[in-house]
Amino acid sequence: MEQISTKTANKQPLTFTDTLRITFKGVLDPIGAFMNRLGLMPNTMTLLGLAGNTIGALLIALGYVQIGGLVVLLMGPIDALDGTMARLRGMAGQFGAFVDSVTDRYSELVIFMGLLYYYARQDNQLAVMLVFAAAAGSVLVSYIRARGQSLGWDTKVGILTRVERYLVLAPALIVNYPIVGLWIIAIFSNLTAIQRIIDVRRQAYQNPTKEQ
Repeated sequence: MEQISTKTANKQPLTFTDTLRITFKGVLDPIGAFMNRLGLMPNTMTLLGLAGNTIGALLIALGYVQIGGLVVLLMGPIDALDGTMARLRGMAGQFGAFVDSVTDRYSELVIFMGLLYYYARQDNQLAVMLVFAAAAGSVLVSYIRARGQSLGWDTKVGILTRVERYLVLAPALIVNYPIVGLWIIAIFSNLTAIQRIIDVRRQAYQNPTKEQ
């Protein structure tokens, strides 16, 4: 999951992701401390999450959608531990956040790739287009925030950020209705991207001196 910057968190209201981190801090901290005592590094957990999601994507691609969905669901807590472990080690920094964010994008896209292959084998053209729309919207949500931050404007607004997309897709896979999850993500991730564009535009007009 994307790590929270103290600097930017002070500028924006708490997101659903922020709220979850605060709510489950009492659970994640002891687990993260235990993983640290085992000698595991935060980036190791990040890569384990990517590996697990890749396995889940392969299962989905081969038609084992529900089993793949369970694997994806199990990767959620692992994905949350890397930031916790880094914070407890006093290692939370920009490069760790960079690795975490990049790996998150790969994890999400590899799952979409599995779904794309699954539906392409069925010659389901509508589903293939939905996978593309969902993947495009998901990437744009993250890209718009990253690009805005590079210009001095941070935006975390939106109805379907990565955690919400995970909470939509994983259950949809488990109940073997991935098409429902794809419809929701395809529509609302792109709406979220538009929300963030509007938010960056608002900040740009409020702080014209930051215009490049």
